[in-house]
Amino acid sequence: MSLDRHEEFRGDLLAHCYRMLGSFHEAEDVVQETMVRAWRAADRYDPRQASVRTWLYRIATNACLTALEGRTRRPLPSGLGPAGDDPHVALTPRRDIPWLQPFPDARLGDPADAAQQRAGLRLALVAALQLLPARQRAALLLRDVLRMPAAEVAQILDSSVASVNSSLQRARVTLRAAAPDINELREPVDPGERAVVERYLAAFEAADVPRLTRLLADDVVLEMPPVALWLAGRVHYRQFIERVFGMHGAGWQMVPVPANGGLALAAFTPERKPHSVQLFTVAGGLIRRCVTFVDPAVVGVFLLPGDGKAYSR
Repeated sequence: MSLDRHEEFRGDLLAHCYRMLGSFHEAEDVVQETMVRAWRAADRYDPRQASVRTWLYRIATNACLTALEGRTRRPLPSGLGPAGDDPHVALTPRRDIPWLQPFPDARLGDPADAAQQRAGLRLALVAALQLLPARQRAALLLRDVLRMPAAEVAQILDSSVASVNSSLQRARVTLRAAAPDINELREPVDPGERAVVERYLAAFEAADVPRLTRLLADDVVLEMPPVALWLAGRVHYRQFIERVFGMHGAGWQMVPVPANGGLALAAFTPERKPHSVQLFTVAGGLIRRCVTFVDPAVVGVFLLPGDGKAYSR
């Protein structure tokens, strides 16, 4: 079997492993492990028993299940406790927590399949998936996101159709209370949402706090992993942004980067140092949530060749 045939599925497998693990870097490692295992077992592959796609998903899913053994879930700050009430509190990173990570859409592979692969990548859903036991998570992703038949999922999980359906039912009940409907998350970003983020970009680069604040919903949420603090409400958000400009000054640069099937900006300090990736949830013409991943290494994952201009514009 041609190795190129395996590579055709790399982007799809990367998205699947990310949904399972909540970590882009771990997903990359598992996909590479999957490709190595598939190469070593190529002479034992029987197309009469499973398609190449099913065979690769079986290898990847079981590698994810092994990786998840004995691990705690990957949360966002809002999943750890109540919102903070002091936007001026010390911002102490919690390096002991395995935080949920963002996913760069540019790594999805074939642009023709990218729209489909964005399904289930929205951050709210990936965060909610962390609440599920690993096998329930796998069953739900394979059935409800990838739309595989129950018999195919049972083959991947080395289980029965009845067991898959039972796991799926329990997973759906848990997820229904914690995340938006998966079918709603399949909808592409509309021009109105994009325009709101573009106005946010312009206001942030201009250090125009009043203009930026007008783009926020009353109950807007701001999260900043690896800092465990999160804030709720327009007033706290405004006070925190004022603090940011007070600490770093004006002259920030914001670069649009597709992330998690939605809208995001990579932020660079006035000194052109990579600072964070900010993911937005927009509804009703207002920003409802901003999850700011404050990690220069994360920014690097999102930069494509040619984006180095962000350091010197």
